[in-house]
Amino acid sequence: MTDHAPTGSNNRRGPFRPGERVQLTDERGKITTITLETNGAYHSHHGFFAHEELIGKTEGTVIENSSGLKIQAFRPLYRDFVLSMPRGAAVVYPKDAGQIVTMADIFPGARVIEAGVGSGALSIALLRAIGDYGHLRSFERREEFAEIARGNVETMFGGPHPAWDITLGDLAETLGDVEEPGSVDRAVLDMLAPWECLDAVAQALTPGGVIICYVATVTQLSRVAEALRADGRFTEPESHETMVRGWHVEGLAVRPDHRMVAHTGFLITARRLADGAERLAPKRRASKTDFSEEDLNAWTPAALGERNVSDRKLRRAARDAQNLAEKSAQSTTHTP
Repeated sequence: MTDHAPTGSNNRRGPFRPGERVQLTDERGKITTITLETNGAYHSHHGFFAHEELIGKTEGTVIENSSGLKIQAFRPLYRDFVLSMPRGAAVVYPKDAGQIVTMADIFPGARVIEAGVGSGALSIALLRAIGDYGHLRSFERREEFAEIARGNVETMFGGPHPAWDITLGDLAETLGDVEEPGSVDRAVLDMLAPWECLDAVAQALTPGGVIICYVATVTQLSRVAEALRADGRFTEPESHETMVRGWHVEGLAVRPDHRMVAHTGFLITARRLADGAERLAPKRRASKTDFSEEDLNAWTPAALGERNVSDRKLRRAARDAQNLAEKSAQSTTHTP
């Protein structure tokens, strides 16, 4: 194995280069993200400055625009990038992506499967965790979403990631065609009906492997948990959600922020048992486990408040993502 700098590290270090995404914060606290271009300029209602004032400078540089407004420049962090990148589907919030990487124990070199890819926010987090010598296979049923995700991933890493493959199709139907039984370390399911994929995932996961599902509603959470128990090849599932609240800290004026990132989704995890092993679980009180027609309709896209994304919007997002990826790839050619 040849030592080399991890993918994406070169476009996270050194001076700013043409084609890079840069996050600007002015002295009023307003945040804007731009792509640096040779002979480019950034205009706002409060003045302008030439991109050349930042190209070749280091992160943390502070400049003044034509109106004397001070502006500081940094490369966007992961959390900044995924919330501002082109998207066709809702992204997995950074607070949840961090929990997924930790609770599923995504480690360097791991073989991971993911469904669905959405806009690529979670794919980026998983690729950063597994490194260049792991393998992430992302399943996506819609080609438009796959194109958006591919563009966003290549923008973040400055080009294609060597550990990533996208498979178009339904995981439940195609997983067995592309992954050998018992060859997968971790399975991450961010989809409407993850219980439909449990059989395929159980066959692909190695004993001790982890499955983690990201679902939006309590009805989905209940059905995933009961399906994991009924399958018999997984340990007793564990469920939780994460809420993040910022704090205002200024001298002795210390108080929680008025706004917080509260419920975005539930995470449910379980581990693959050895073949033939008996699932150990605490005794449970008798409770309803059959799902009525009303229950089933509670997690349809319409019931969840999902809007259909127009084909026009998807094409525009894919085009924007690809353009940013091309500029990011060009910026790596300027790496010292």
